[in-house]
Amino acid sequence: MKVAVGLSGGVDSSVAALLMQREGHEVLGITMRITDAMPAENSDAQKVAEHLKIPFKLIDLRKEYENTILRYIRDDYAAGRTPNPCVRCNREVKFGLFWRRAVEMGFGFDAFATGHYALVDQDPATRRWGLRKGLHGDKDQAYFLSLLTQEQLGRIRFPLGRMDKPQVRALAEEAGLFTHKSRESQDLCLGEYRRFLIPGRGPGDFVDPSGKVLGCHKGIEHYTIGQRRGLGIGGGDPLYVLEIREEDNTVVVGPDEALLAPGLILGEVNWGVVEEPPLPCRGTVKIRYRDEGTPATVTEALPGGRYKIVFDTPRRAVTPGQLAVFYQGPYVALAGFIVE
Repeated sequence: MKVAVGLSGGVDSSVAALLMQREGHEVLGITMRITDAMPAENSDAQKVAEHLKIPFKLIDLRKEYENTILRYIRDDYAAGRTPNPCVRCNREVKFGLFWRRAVEMGFGFDAFATGHYALVDQDPATRRWGLRKGLHGDKDQAYFLSLLTQEQLGRIRFPLGRMDKPQVRALAEEAGLFTHKSRESQDLCLGEYRRFLIPGRGPGDFVDPSGKVLGCHKGIEHYTIGQRRGLGIGGGDPLYVLEIREEDNTVVVGPDEALLAPGLILGEVNWGVVEEPPLPCRGTVKIRYRDEGTPATVTEALPGGRYKIVFDTPRRAVTPGQLAVFYQGPYVALAGFIVE
């Protein structure tokens, strides 16, 4: 096949390109430029392509990234939500615009490979693609890929899905790739998201659950559910952000135990290998990336394409705007953004 490999200049993507090459595919290295800080030439990704003797193309997506991801970050914070740019970037940019722009530029290829530690297979009965966790390692990168569509999953290859990091570094060193010593990279190259914010509605009130004013906040975009530090409310027991209300520009604070929630409402949902199974259905849900997960039940469908998930045990700091992923075994069964 002709395989385009998304090169970041790190060890994972460089070994993904190496493995695709060793399988006998015709490999093209492509990199997306999403910010002005990223080099237009002579990048580590380009050096990897030169070492492997494969063609390399840089695709400029700075304008599209600004309009798609940076605007989303600003809008979510301004609405009192905590955005998850990596997830939306994967669906809309990395495995969406990036692919389409490459095709429009005449770089025809049959599949798109990346260095994610995940696996994709197809159910022989339903022909739906299933995304599941990689076989090794402590990172669940299927979490960040869980909103990819069936069309996207059908053209993706994850050559590292059955490997662990030491194996990948050893392969890179054996092949003479300088990336074998590279530091761990982040899925998104933005750093602190809030540096992209623009001024919002400005200061408002901190209130307790009864509505009593406790102090003044500097703007709702600066807070997230469960936050304790930086509130500037002195005296008494520790206070945590319980709720962020865009409608009246207030931040509700209270004791830690008030952060416990029995469940959540999920929106912008994406079903996995089984499309909307009979409800209720059981599984394990993660409400953030570094979450071990908890047994839960998808109990009912709600108006507007939303779904209700109830935890077996109440969870702390369920945060609107963040991604929740519902697994059945190693497979992603359902994913979406937390609405409430």
